[in-house]
Amino acid sequence: MEKEENKKANEGSSIEEDNKSEEIQSRKNIDEKNNLDDKPLEKTPEQKIIDLEDKLARTFAEMENQRRRFEKEKEEAYEYGGFTFAKEALNLIDNLERSKQILKSDDNLKNTDALNKTLEHLEIINKDLISIFSKNNINQIDCLNKKLDPNLHQAMMEIEDDQKEPGTIVQEIQKGFTIKDRLLRPSLVGVSKKTENQDKKDEQNVENLENKK
Repeated sequence: MEKEENKKANEGSSIEEDNKSEEIQSRKNIDEKNNLDDKPLEKTPEQKIIDLEDKLARTFAEMENQRRRFEKEKEEAYEYGGFTFAKEALNLIDNLERSKQILKSDDNLKNTDALNKTLEHLEIINKDLISIFSKNNINQIDCLNKKLDPNLHQAMMEIEDDQKEPGTIVQEIQKGFTIKDRLLRPSLVGVSKKTENQDKKDEQNVENLENKK
């Protein structure tokens, strides 16, 4: 009897150990599978080639963009590199014009040969400067009797003038210049406006027309 009980106990222990072994093996299999899932799949040679071609295309595109930027910067430097110098050089023209006005307003020099000869020389210098500027694509802005353009002109004052449309440039205070297609400095100008009496007359005429209606 005792032998049979020992036999059954041994068999139960063996079954339990087998179950534990199976459970352990099952866990190992699951862990191995998870480890395999976590590892990235190795790319095929075709995929590697596609990736390399993509990287190569991106590199060439970036190189081309850099080349274009460099060419644009080089072109702008060539065309507008003298922008600051040209702007400073305009002071020569301004000073010549101021000198002419000062000489003309000097009572001791008025109507003298010395004044006329001096003004002639200053005018020659001024024309030479304008010619040099023009050869380098620096040109004066033509503004008199034109409508005010904020892109080219800067209004400094309003002048009553019933003969011109309001906003027409009737006086040039300082010459403006462009360099190629860029504004070097705006023209400082005076623009026309209607006289106050004329404005009142216009308002009265409008009221009369409305009343007649």
